[in-house]
Amino acid sequence: MLDIGFLELLIIAVVGLLVLGPERLPRAARTTGMWVGKIKRTVSSMQREVSAQLEAEDLRQKLDDQQKKLDDSLNKAKQDVESLADAPGKQARQVERQAADASARLDDALETLRETPPETGQDGKKDETSHER
Repeated sequence: MLDIGFLELLIIAVVGLLVLGPERLPRAARTTGMWVGKIKRTVSSMQREVSAQLEAEDLRQKLDDQQKKLDDSLNKAKQDVESLADAPGKQARQVERQAADASARLDDALETLRETPPETGQDGKKDETSHER
């Protein structure tokens, strides 16, 4: 804090002795010592309080970061579960669409077969070899 050496303290004591005199110097030194002690304790207390506040703020920041990470993980897990729950419904709809498409193609093929006249051979009879395939 203050960088006072032995020589400076000696000069202050001599000046104090000359100004205050030998009767009041011990009382003044005691009073000065008490005030210096109070100031040191106050400064030390303030330093501890500031340090505690900084640590608390750091802990709050870490806690907030962990809370955000936890929330993100929870949301991702929720989305994964919802997608897994929706997957059978989506697959069922996809299978239904595929079945409907296949049914429509079969219906079109049957109609095409009904509309197509049978092929006749050279002797006027149906050519049965073409339908056996």
